[in-house]
Parts: sequence; structure tokens; C-alpha cells
Amino acid sequence: MAIKKEPERNNQATTPWRTRSSRLVHRNPWLSLREDIVEMPSGDTTNYGVVTLGNCVGVLPFLDGDTVLLIRQYRYVAGMARWEMPTGGVHSEERFEDAAQRELLEETGYRAGHLSYISSFHTSKSVVDETAHLFVARQLSTVGGWAGGDSTEFIEVRPTPWQSVVEMVRSGEITDAMTIIAALQVASRPD
Repeated sequence: MAIKKEPERNNQATTPWRTRSSRLVHRNPWLSLREDIVEMPSGDTTNYGVVTLGNCVGVLPFLDGDTVLLIRQYRYVAGMARWEMPTGGVHSEERFEDAAQRELLEETGYRAGHLSYISSFHTSKSVVDETAHLFVARQLSTVGGWAGGDSTEFIEVRPTPWQSVVEMVRSGEITDAMTIIAALQVASRPD
């Protein structure tokens, strides 16, 4: 059975919405929240909330061809600790590769000799303005004096067999979107 679509709504599907006004509701060092009044393609207006987080990075660090470093830390919003790859925000004027190296070092005590870009994606397509940039780290070396994370991070680091990481993603044990996307993309690529 064919689905009949309204021609006018189909034409409006890609028409940009227009911002009529914008009001900052809240800002802190990590995010901002604003309310926009927007005009939709139909001509109607609506109130639209937008949380801006900016850019973030995720790093899938391979100790060797068969072993990945995973981290575990308590995530306040989720209310639990789960295994994931090192992730974090990009500082103002910081290159994505530099942010990936910084997060890898902060969260694991390792630095990558080789960093490869995997992909970028929008972490939420509706109300959150954040883009994640994913990398694979190889040729890892430890950095002396690592104290473990910043003052808000309490991190456990665990070398994990690569096939176990893939199974943890497939079984739902790993729930972090950046880790899932990075692992599945790497797993689907030929060596």
C-alpha cells in the first residue's frame, strides 16, 4: 500500500525555519540554553528551546591490534557508571585532534603516536546543538606523572579485548553513543 503524501508539506520539509527572536535563558562554562521564536514554513510561529554544547571529541584508543582502553566513571545524569571510550569537550580555538589527544591523556594517561579521524555526527538532531568528532588512537605511549582526569572526573581505566568491546556494544552493555558509533564504524572497516 502506497503512502499518500501531501505535496505542500513535502516541499516544506527542507525549507529553513526563520529565527524571529532569541533569548538567553542560562549559561555556564559547559552549555547555554536559549529560547527562540521561530517561523516555520507554514508561516506559523513556535517557541523552540536550544541547548548549545558545541563540539566534543571521542577517542577509541588501541593499545595494540587486539586491545582497547576503556574507561568507566559515574555519569550523574544517567545515574550509573558504564564502560566507554575517552570523550570530552573541545576548548575554544582548540583543534579537534588536539582535543582528542588532551582527553586521551587526561582520562587514561596515554598519548597517541597516530590519531585517525573516523567521523563526525550530531549527538541530537532536535534540541541539542552539539557535534561529536570521533578518532582512533594507535601507537599509544604512557606519559609519566599522570594523576587521572580533571577535578570532576574519577576514572577507572581497563584494557579490554577489541572483540569484547564489539560484543559490549552489540549487547547493550556499552550505551554511550560516541563509543557505539566509533566501535561499529571501526568494526565495519576492512583492516
